[in-house]
Amino acid sequence: MTDLPLDQVRTLLAVVDEGTFDAAAAALHVTPSAVSQRVKALEQRTGRVLLLRTKPVRPTESGEIVVRFARQLARLERDTRSELGMSGAGEPTRVTVAVNADSLATWFLPALSRVPQEPPLCFELHREDETRTAELLREGLVMAAVTSSPEPVTGCSVRTLGTMRYLAAANPDFVARHLDDGPLHETLARAPVMTFDRSDDLQDAFVRGLRRGSGGASPVRHAVPTSEGFVDAVAAGFGWGMVPVVQADDLLRSGRLVSLAPDRPLDVPLYWQQWKLDSPALAAVADAVVTAAAQALRN
Repeated sequence: MTDLPLDQVRTLLAVVDEGTFDAAAAALHVTPSAVSQRVKALEQRTGRVLLLRTKPVRPTESGEIVVRFARQLARLERDTRSELGMSGAGEPTRVTVAVNADSLATWFLPALSRVPQEPPLCFELHREDETRTAELLREGLVMAAVTSSPEPVTGCSVRTLGTMRYLAAANPDFVARHLDDGPLHETLARAPVMTFDRSDDLQDAFVRGLRRGSGGASPVRHAVPTSEGFVDAVAAGFGWGMVPVVQADDLLRSGRLVSLAPDRPLDVPLYWQQWKLDSPALAAVADAVVTAAAQALRN
């Protein structure tokens, strides 16, 4: 293999994005047979199966590598056209970013508001847990991500943003009902707990820390998949939870929340990973995000 034919690479991307060979053929204005032949030729050239022929089709691990290359190629092509003045009048540059819910609810949107809007940009944000945002980068679905992983995804660079600090907190009435009849490491493991979703491990990690590595939070758990809703549910007394300090401060001062272990905060390091591309739009977003994170997060 000496190269990857660009028409075949673009065809593979179209199949993944459209979900079927027929839909990709319609998008590319070619026949389904031509799409199939191009994908097969690319698989023969790489010596790997690139697509799982499901409905919708899904890229294999090797296919994800080629799809990521195709998206990066498309990004470079759009940037080049823009610099040459070949873009349509006012055509915006789209920047796709994966970000965790707590960052999105606190410091991340103000960061994006600092990005110059000339030439025009439009943002497509994918909300995902910070432990999983790197997966979207690996799959080529986003150009950049706020992630808890310092290990760079292949083809990406990493910059440290800082740490987001969480406090174990609960409503005062909840504390009286569930947490006043014994040591915290015992009562907290039995008390109803709030989670963001099934992949949220912060509460379990905190309890394991109290119990020196054993056990986890109670199986009685409520799930609220928004950062604001999560904090509101904790303040309403549905369960205890790990609340970002920036969201907890006012509630602690007003007495609506009580910090359960003020001397045991949980710090989650955050990193910025992005494609290694010479993209002016992506560079502008990265600079704004890193600057805002330095002000909003702990260093």
